[in-house]
Amino acid sequence: MQIVKDHGPITGESIAEKLNLTRATLRPDLAILTMAGYLEARPRVGYFYTGKTGSQLLADKIKKIKVADYQSIPVVVNENVSVYDAIVTMFLEDVGTLFVVDDESLLVGVLSRKDLLRASIGKQELTTIPVNIIMTRMPNIAVCYKDDPLIEVAERLIEKQIDAMPVVRKTEKGYEVIGRITKTNMTKAFVALAKDDLL
Repeated sequence: MQIVKDHGPITGESIAEKLNLTRATLRPDLAILTMAGYLEARPRVGYFYTGKTGSQLLADKIKKIKVADYQSIPVVVNENVSVYDAIVTMFLEDVGTLFVVDDESLLVGVLSRKDLLRASIGKQELTTIPVNIIMTRMPNIAVCYKDDPLIEVAERLIEKQIDAMPVVRKTEKGYEVIGRITKTNMTKAFVALAKDDLL
């Protein structure tokens, strides 16, 4: 890398010559440095140093991760189901957030653990209260799209202090829920990044 820093742009042959190696011997090393982002190669020009630090390269890698790479299957309930049924669904599906849809399967609300806990405190009959009474409604719902950068969605989860966000597809009538992004999805991405399984 120092040779490329000092003499770039420089051809592979020239680098090999300075190191008293053959071009073939050097090829795998140059390929690794290029794939890692430390060097760039241009045909008929040669190699040059990108000037990026390890943390800058990591940041570039993180910014390329899309929601679609880590989204999971959404758990949805109809707006007319009871609070009791929503609690049972949340428990059986082992999720912290339910997305509420109307009869046309369009997003109309979100239910968190807190919403359901709040509704269950007191003497109400949970089997008779529909979730549309207690849910957070549109347009107060943060949504994301499958092509959004995952890092931006993570920032919005933190900013809004929520555990999950629906991944939606915009239609003429409204938002169709096609996935979910949760703090668990973020953790999986973080672990994969640490193990260098990404990209």
